[in-house]
Amino acid sequence: MRAIEVLAVLILLFSIMIHGSLATQTPPPPVTEATLEGVAASLQMFVDELPQIPKLYGFSMENGSAVTGFLTIGMFQKKWKFHRDLPPTRVFAYGTSKATATIPGPMIKALKGVSTSVTWKNHLPRSHILSLDRTLTTATPKYGGVPTVAHLHGGIHPPQVDGNPLAWFTSNFKETGSGWTQRTYTYPNVQNAGNLWYHDHALGITRVNLLAGLLGPYTIHDPSIENPWNLPTGSNFDRNLMVFDRSFYKNGSLYINSTGDNPSIHPQWQPEYYGVTVIVNGKVWPFLKVQRRKYRFRITNASNARYYNFSLDDGLPFVQLGSDASYLNSPVTTQTILLAPAESADVVIDFSASKTKEIVLTNNAPYPYPTGNPVDQLNGKVMKFIVLPNKKSDIDDEDNSAIPAKLVNYPAATTDGAAKTRYITLYEYDDTKSGNPTHIYINGKSFLDPVMETPKIGSTEVWEVINLTPDNHPLHIHLATFEAIKVQQLVDVDTFKQCMTTKYDAMACNVTAHATGELVSIVEYEKTWKNVVKIMPFYQTTVVVKFTMVETNGTYPFNVTAAPGYLYHCHILDHEDNEMMRPLKMVL
Repeated sequence: MRAIEVLAVLILLFSIMIHGSLATQTPPPPVTEATLEGVAASLQMFVDELPQIPKLYGFSMENGSAVTGFLTIGMFQKKWKFHRDLPPTRVFAYGTSKATATIPGPMIKALKGVSTSVTWKNHLPRSHILSLDRTLTTATPKYGGVPTVAHLHGGIHPPQVDGNPLAWFTSNFKETGSGWTQRTYTYPNVQNAGNLWYHDHALGITRVNLLAGLLGPYTIHDPSIENPWNLPTGSNFDRNLMVFDRSFYKNGSLYINSTGDNPSIHPQWQPEYYGVTVIVNGKVWPFLKVQRRKYRFRITNASNARYYNFSLDDGLPFVQLGSDASYLNSPVTTQTILLAPAESADVVIDFSASKTKEIVLTNNAPYPYPTGNPVDQLNGKVMKFIVLPNKKSDIDDEDNSAIPAKLVNYPAATTDGAAKTRYITLYEYDDTKSGNPTHIYINGKSFLDPVMETPKIGSTEVWEVINLTPDNHPLHIHLATFEAIKVQQLVDVDTFKQCMTTKYDAMACNVTAHATGELVSIVEYEKTWKNVVKIMPFYQTTVVVKFTMVETNGTYPFNVTAAPGYLYHCHILDHEDNEMMRPLKMVL
């Protein structure tokens, strides 16, 4: 080999050594919580207007009929202004181009029964903008780059387009994970109308890819059902609100801890990420001018770990229409709405009933939920509504919308005819010296352990989900729709937990003798088929899980048994990444 060729090889090897797979920038120096709070407190609230999320149509019209839409959506590194007084922030964002990419990404509007094809393209650089922890089970390309894979949360679709964590790919598809199958994902949109969202799902780095900005809304519209209801419509009066929390350095860059809670075990990972500021549609504490009329808001909690207990400070109620991707049987009027990470609520607010000119959307959920720190003046506020005076002459804005008495009468959640009962137990493992978490498992197993849950196509199962940790966990099951029907406290928890951490078998540990405590009522606005259910600490939650098309109880109109399969996990992203996630394999 010639000297120049040897030199080229040495330069390449040196580059790989320096950059490595999943290379990151040198993390900024550690900062205190007080410093982050100081940065947030320097930002005046309610000075940026709530942005309209750009819209893409997941269908096109030919000869008066809707046909499959074809979209190309990229992931780009760019600068983003989160607040008027904050320097631009380097982020990752979804969009049809770098110039049009936004946080959140564009809202994809789909039609029921008309498929949407999306080619997801990774234009991200070799280095991540946030600190990574390679001691976790992580997507690791050999030649650098940021692995990504888009998951349509709440979607009912074939496994090849589910965004499996092992289906990741780097820029220009240079490298792909073991579960990767194709560049273009075609979503059939065969499910009931509702609100979904898409986000990154790459193995071991989901939390940092979402923190960087890779998330966006997706709705499925069914005109035959929804149009007769005459709900508020149009881009001014039907708005998506994607809510998440972030902390910032003074220079505007995103903060993520660079040191773990057990740094000798996991140098960077911590059990939950909580930001000091609250962001809606890409702006910190925005405002929205509203008329004295009804508005529809499709709210998604897109935070990594933070729960929100929303209320309006003037006492106005929410009228909730749907939870996650399903409507309720009838609207529910409520003063508060508790959303776990990844949960959605479809609500109407009637500002004509307001007696004030300004209304603040507030949050009072402790973090970690439910027994953690109380909120403060920063994370206790979300956004402001500025109620405009009536315009008597403005007939274009006359409110002719209505709230229907009835919505969708889905089949009831019942254990009748259930094919199987499974016990799903959530564990937290702590370091004996520090007492801090080291990892979090489901049924004592990691994500890469062999699949144990193999439901039959068309079946209904009962999952008894037992939470032996101090945190509430949002359970998300891909493909399936499910509903909690019973929440019962565990008694003599220490005895039960000691047995479970030895035998890992609920029946062998006599769970029926322990699941005998207080019963907690299911709130009315969660009584529908969902894709996220809250699992209370030291309770057993009975969940009816349907592996069918819930509207008709029919089987899926595509093959769900193919690789790479599906999964279920906690949707606190820091938990999911370390390793509160398990594979799910459908069988005939």
